[in-house]
Amino acid sequence: MKITLNVWRQKDAKSEGSFVRYEAAGVSAEMSFLEMLDVVNEGLIGKGEEPIAFDHDCREGICGTCGFVINGRPHGPRDRTTVCQLHMRSFQDGDVLTIEPWRAAAFPVVKDLVVDRGAFDRVIGAGGFISAPVGSAPDGNAIPIPKENADLAMDGAACIGCAACVAACPNASAMLFVGAKVGQLALLPQGQPERHDRVRQMVARMDSEGFGTCTNHGECEGACPKGIRMEFIARMNADFLRSALTAGRRKSGSGDRAGG
Repeated sequence: MKITLNVWRQKDAKSEGSFVRYEAAGVSAEMSFLEMLDVVNEGLIGKGEEPIAFDHDCREGICGTCGFVINGRPHGPRDRTTVCQLHMRSFQDGDVLTIEPWRAAAFPVVKDLVVDRGAFDRVIGAGGFISAPVGSAPDGNAIPIPKENADLAMDGAACIGCAACVAACPNASAMLFVGAKVGQLALLPQGQPERHDRVRQMVARMDSEGFGTCTNHGECEGACPKGIRMEFIARMNADFLRSALTAGRRKSGSGDRAGG
C-alpha cells in the first residue's frame, strides 16, 4: 500500500504549525497505524529530518496515552477503537490521510501531534479521595451493591482518559470524561461520603481549565473508544444540582451527605 499523509507539524506551543505532506510507501495492511508512523519516522531520521512526534505507550488500547484526529475523526474511522488499535487494513491503497492533534484550548500543543492533557489530571486531583476504614480488607460480599449499579460503575471506570470526547465535541467539552469519573464512584457505597463535595470540586476544576459546556451534540459518545454513554453526563448534572441545593444543610450538620 501507498498512503499519502498530511501531518500537522508544530515545533512547540508558541510556534505556528502547518501541514506537511509525506508519502508512506510499502505499508502493510497488517501494520497498526502507529507502526506505520514508526516506519515513516525511520525514513525521516535516515534523511536527517525531525521525526513526527506523537504520544504512545502500551499500544493495546488500555492506557489512553495515544490519540490524534485522522480525517476529522478522533482515533480514526473505526468505532470503539483507539488509534493504536487501528490497522492499515481500514484504509485503501492511495488514500490521503490528514492527521492533526486534539484541538482544544485546554490541551495546548506540545509538539506536532502531542498535546498537554494535564488538565485531565488536575480535574481528577480535584476529586480528592474516598473515605475507607483502615484495617484488613473486608470480605468481597460484605457490602451489597445492586448489579445495575456495579455494572454502570464499571462502565464509567472503563474511561481511559484519552480525550477523544473533547476533541470530537464542537465545544471542546470534557463533560463525558468528568461524568464517567464522577459516576464510577457516585454509584458505589465507597464513594458516598465525599460524593457531593467531589462533584462540585471536579466540575469547578473542569470549568477553570477552560473546557466548553455540553450542548448535547452527542459527538463525545460516538468518538469514545470505550463506548461510554451520555447518561453519565446527566447523572453528574443531577448530582451537581443536588449538591448545590443541599450544600448549606450539609455544612450546618443536617441533610444526608451520601444523597439519594
